[in-house]
Amino acid sequence: MVVLIISSSEDPASTNMKKSLMEQTAWEEHGTFYDTPIYRHATDTSVIMVTIPDKKIRHENLDKEVHDQLHLDPQIAIFLSRHRSKMGEPTLTVHPIGNYNQAEFGGQPKTLIPAAPRMMTHLLRLIKKTLQTTDLPYQVCYEVTHHGPVVHIPTLFVEVGSTEAQWHQQQPAAVIATALLQLLSQYHYEEDYPSDIPVLVGLGGGHYAPRFTDVAFQKNVAFGHMIPSYHIDTGAITWDIIERTLAATPNVQGVYFHKKALKKSQITEYKQLFREHNIRVFSSTELADLS
Repeated sequence: MVVLIISSSEDPASTNMKKSLMEQTAWEEHGTFYDTPIYRHATDTSVIMVTIPDKKIRHENLDKEVHDQLHLDPQIAIFLSRHRSKMGEPTLTVHPIGNYNQAEFGGQPKTLIPAAPRMMTHLLRLIKKTLQTTDLPYQVCYEVTHHGPVVHIPTLFVEVGSTEAQWHQQQPAAVIATALLQLLSQYHYEEDYPSDIPVLVGLGGGHYAPRFTDVAFQKNVAFGHMIPSYHIDTGAITWDIIERTLAATPNVQGVYFHKKALKKSQITEYKQLFREHNIRVFSSTELADLS
């Protein structure tokens, strides 16, 4: 069983996160991949870090490459990445991957990649906790599912954004590296977590999933794939897409609505649809507070 961390040499934020990981703990060279050293964690040998030379979101089937070329079987992929936004607000984000409609940014159309809800949510909280020890003015949040690449194992992206100024700064990259190392010192895979953490799919809201982020910081819950209102409003979210979203969220127990971001007619329609398919709709009052 292998935890695969992926950096990209064409991405300065990714490179800085890799640099911080290597500064904060010991790694050993273990061959090469794309003529770049592969690093295995010196004490936790199931953690492997590789570097690719191209854009992560368009580097399809990386897990199969690693299997075929390196004879490793990764069970989870963690991509270190930059985040770009027109708003330019400094952000540290995590998110699952895939496409609800067309594949404008890698991956395949209407294809959802297996998420890692409990790993991703725990990492989100650790990033916020680590950030609070600094004076960096960053927002910490989920992003909704929105890009590739195609892989076939549970996957999450962790990102520094949102402009080139932040990508080149070492301190925000170090925050993510610290949080990631703390995460991996406790858990490696979804099945390592207590089974009493409800895993939900989020429905509604904006790209930065504000309601799901708030709930994750307050409640004992983990979000997997999250469907934003901008896809719902186009009519792209059919039952077929919802089925694929649920199937790509391991251990899913139900859905959670960002009600204020949805029209009443949409809430009524989706509640009826979930009722017909015996999918539970959760409310905040049904979720235990974080201890």
